[in-house]
Amino acid sequence: MSRWRERSVLEADYVTTDPDVLEAYRSDQARFGRAGQPLALARPRETREVVRILEYAHEHRIPVVPQGARTGLSGGAAAVDGAILLSLERMDRILDVDEVDHTATVQPGVVNAVLSKAVADKGLFYPPDPGSWESSTIGGNVATNAGGLCCVKYGVTSDFVRELEVVLADGRVLRTGRHTAKGVAGYDLVRLFTGSEGTLGVITEVTVALRPAAEKPLTALAFFATPVEACRTVTAYLSTGRRPSVLEFMDRATVDAVSAYRDLGFPDDVGAVLIAQSDRGPAAPDDLDAFARAARECGATEVLVASDPAEGDLLIEARRLVGVAVAQLGDQLIDDVCVPRSRLAELIDGIVAIGREHGVAVPCCGHAGDGNLHPTVVFDAADPESVRRGQAAFDAIMALGLRLGGTITGEHGVGTLKRAWLETELGEVGLSVHQAVKQAFDPRGILNPGKVIARPSC
Repeated sequence: MSRWRERSVLEADYVTTDPDVLEAYRSDQARFGRAGQPLALARPRETREVVRILEYAHEHRIPVVPQGARTGLSGGAAAVDGAILLSLERMDRILDVDEVDHTATVQPGVVNAVLSKAVADKGLFYPPDPGSWESSTIGGNVATNAGGLCCVKYGVTSDFVRELEVVLADGRVLRTGRHTAKGVAGYDLVRLFTGSEGTLGVITEVTVALRPAAEKPLTALAFFATPVEACRTVTAYLSTGRRPSVLEFMDRATVDAVSAYRDLGFPDDVGAVLIAQSDRGPAAPDDLDAFARAARECGATEVLVASDPAEGDLLIEARRLVGVAVAQLGDQLIDDVCVPRSRLAELIDGIVAIGREHGVAVPCCGHAGDGNLHPTVVFDAADPESVRRGQAAFDAIMALGLRLGGTITGEHGVGTLKRAWLETELGEVGLSVHQAVKQAFDPRGILNPGKVIARPSC
């Protein structure tokens, strides 16, 4: 520990080497992959403290692993050996909400739900809503380019980031982007940092765009005998030109898990479920009528349309319970494949076949409206053979998504879990360009080494 302690500038209350504390911060929510043994944990409160940490780490070639709330599912916030864990959780102030220009400026540790409530109190709306929105932070959302239920209408985090303050690997502070709604001067560094998972710089301030508050949504739910009919409904409904604020899918295994966790009155023989919402105020009933027609024409066995927002909340509760319900089935490896909507049925059929081939359960749910599904491989972490079969199924799903013209991740990021598959998706030229960008921003390789792109670390 002497190397860490040789400079008094780091003798601060935001630095600890307590083994118990370090153990608590070593990992994120990813189930596969090794978390290393960190050297120390820093929890700064201001940008200047982040600068000091990175200046020191750069000079001494110490790896730095930026962390938010560690809700990530791909290993992006997991420790590497000898690293300084740089937690931004204490940088949690909302610095400004601009009611004229419809922006908010926050530190990275602000929790998504806290920001959403703060702007809602002013009649504004921050749309990105990852499933972990009640615990994940804006900085982490930006670092992974998080999505959520509302992506089908509003897009992902990168569609709302206007400006960033970023501390670079050597401690220099970069402000990039602009406060204006438009601006095309120079390279789009905001988009480059958004989704870079802490490998290019440490985000210390974020300005996001806001929308006027949406109307309370109305909700509809449709039951199907098979997933194929649900997938046909997705394409038929969206082909009408309607744009729901939510369009979610659950397969039979997921519905069974939710029903076992909490009885919501679903039929016993459901093959798939679609949940649609519209927040277009007076136009919402027409949107849901169009959804109901498309569902019935595609073979829905039953369609329920909520008469008011409160009833709709009860319907969509099923989707929000998926995470905790599926967790009861065993250890999980949550996937994040995105394919063109026209290939959804092929993806779902392929996932079922992969589960059978490898002898693992793979319940599947996700954001059907934008083709982004979350097949969850269930395995027994205490059984090496079960772990092997689970990993094999996960890899087969990755390969299937790419064969269908998709991508290995729609919103969870790459981290360590999907690093090898990223190289497959990018190709040789794409990989070399990514490595060149990494080299330009982090020549000593200290920022989150081993994450996203394989290259020698510090």
